Amino acid sequence: MPARNPSLTRLLVNVMLDGALGALAVPLAFWLARPDQPLASGFAAAAGAVALIAGGVPFGLATQYWRFAGLGDMRAIAGSALAGAGLYALLFLAAGLALPSASFPAIHALALATLLASPRLAYRLWRDRRDGRAGGDVGDAVPVLLVGDGEGADLFLRALGRGRGAFYRVLGLLAPSARQTGRRIQGQPILGTIAETEQILEKLAATETPPRFLVVTTDLPGATLGHLLECADRAGLAVRRAPDPTRLASAAASAASGAGLELRPIAIEDILNRKQVPLDRDGMARLIAGRRVLITGAGGSIGAELARQVAGFGPAEIGLLDNGEYALWQIDLELAEAHPTLARRALIADVRDGARLRAVCERFRPDLVCHAAALKHVPMVEANPLEGLLSNAVGTRNVADAARAAGAAVMVQISTDKAVNPTSVMGAAKRLAEMYCQALDLAAREKTGGLRCITVRFGNVLGSTGSVVPLFQRQLAAGGPLTVTHPDMRRYFMTVREAVGLVLQAAVVGTTAPDFSQAAAGGIFVLDMGEPVKIVDLARQMIRLAGLRPESDIAIRFTGLRPGEKLFEELFHGQEPPAPTRYPGLLMAAPRTADLAIISRALDELAGACRRGQEGAALALLSRLVPEFTHNAAGAASA
Repeated sequence: MPARNPSLTRLLVNVMLDGALGALAVPLAFWLARPDQPLASGFAAAAGAVALIAGGVPFGLATQYWRFAGLGDMRAIAGSALAGAGLYALLFLAAGLALPSASFPAIHALALATLLASPRLAYRLWRDRRDGRAGGDVGDAVPVLLVGDGEGADLFLRALGRGRGAFYRVLGLLAPSARQTGRRIQGQPILGTIAETEQILEKLAATETPPRFLVVTTDLPGATLGHLLECADRAGLAVRRAPDPTRLASAAASAASGAGLELRPIAIEDILNRKQVPLDRDGMARLIAGRRVLITGAGGSIGAELARQVAGFGPAEIGLLDNGEYALWQIDLELAEAHPTLARRALIADVRDGARLRAVCERFRPDLVCHAAALKHVPMVEANPLEGLLSNAVGTRNVADAARAAGAAVMVQISTDKAVNPTSVMGAAKRLAEMYCQALDLAAREKTGGLRCITVRFGNVLGSTGSVVPLFQRQLAAGGPLTVTHPDMRRYFMTVREAVGLVLQAAVVGTTAPDFSQAAAGGIFVLDMGEPVKIVDLARQMIRLAGLRPESDIAIRFTGLRPGEKLFEELFHGQEPPAPTRYPGLLMAAPRTADLAIISRALDELAGACRRGQEGAALALLSRLVPEFTHNAAGAASA
């Protein structure tokens, strides 16, 4: 005996149910149209069933899942009702019969729509209520206050309604805007704004268990999220983030278990979240597509992100250069998996080795060079100053000269805010690299050709090698304390993805913008980093994000400035006043350059002193070349 097809059985059941409802709608419509006339005959009711089933075929009426009835199903029901009523009226007239009234087709359509929609919605509500009871007692549910916009709240509430595991009891919503206060989303009240969090908690305290905050939107400004965390910290409450909208939508559209609503902690990137600036993606594609691109320091945080973003614009070939085998293997493997058809070369080389770089560039023949290779950790360079000078200053010249000799059109050099009024060897070496690239760019402009050098300066990148964020995360995992050098230390922060996007934007603007590229000759693009962040405040926020209390659960210890460090980083020198550009996120530092021949001879002398191990002579020459260099060689006592 052949097995029964469950789908066909369900389809037949739906057809029978819809046919019965179509038959019932006929006498109901007759009675509504002419209450004083006899009801329709059985033949007329049967014709109504046939008309509805036929009219519902284009709308897939019989294929609907009643338990998942939603807005799309209601639209199909409306279309089926109109088509069924229209077909029935045509059949009635074709049989030579008079309609009960001129309005009968409209009444019939309304009756059909009501009878079709009502049982579906009732069944959906009954299943939702039954599934909700299966998840546990309401008293055991975790009370939550949703934080965010209406779209995010709607997605979360729909996903919550489908869940069968442990669930949450929503008390209401905190909205970003006061315009939404007093309204409801799926029956849940919008209690007020995020700015009114403390007052709302006071009102709830008398009747409710202290709730958990649940952020249901992805674009909450960092300052707003920081305020919410402070209020939660004072009240001793936890803050979590709902799954991303894609997972929420999947959970809302399926009968997935409560595991689909697994909450996530707030990340420090969310606190520092800033409004995304529009980028010229078309310009980036014109700069990169079909060209050979060489990325130095490709295994590092910035270099790897450059490789990812460059690969997305379809270069003819990408060269990944680094002196660390493992880091280079990782990014090469990642690109092989993400872009299997992209031609790649993994190149082990050290930017201090000029001969090796010339050989690499001669063979690879890059059109565009992104130079991210550098020693970036201030105390490490202070302990190894000659290596820092060879890598950051002489190495940059090696890359630029090799690229120019190989016929490259553009080189983008990654600089740092530590190059402004430097107090460290690392920062002063990066300033020297800036000076060489600026002079080379001016020389190319004067000759109307040659290698264009675009220098981009910015501050700290979240999560990069040597960044304070991974350090704090390790210290938190070990139970503290979190070590901060000084209570007044401030730094600029930006996510690596945002920084690299703006670096590529600067390359486009500096080389192709007709109204700007010539004026930018020798200048330095500076990324708009927003306001600097106090490191001790960052430490406190990370402790709160871990669900702990600063100073109580996790201590913060001040250790004093390390060699080469300073309290405040700067983005502009006093002699390079910032100039706005018409491109969001980009500022321009006015040129402050030296003659190319002079700086080349000085770098030759510096390289010789470094290779001979003459640290004193090298640092003395560095001080002459970068007169604003005030070396903080000893650091400072503990604060």
